[in-house]
Amino acid sequence: MALQILENNGTFHLSGNLNATTSRAFIIHFEHVINSFKKVTVNIEKVKEIDTNGVAAFKTLLANALRENKLFSVIGNGCKDIYNEFNHSQMA
Repeated sequence: MALQILENNGTFHLSGNLNATTSRAFIIHFEHVINSFKKVTVNIEKVKEIDTNGVAAFKTLLANALRENKLFSVIGNGCKDIYNEFNHSQMA
């Protein structure tokens, strides 16, 4: 399943899979978004699957946002894999 990105009132809603196939396009798209907005909110409520490439993409975008002094947040109770991976990497 592809990844769909929709924007509504400044929040970007993801739907589908964020994996090795879609993560590069996701990074490219959101690098532009981060440069265009002061605050970026990504809702992962409808993300069905995220693999290590998807988690790495979020980490890359978070680093880019911090470097540019922009706010980048992830909201939603979607795919628990991202929360598990972030918690695991925080402990390591």
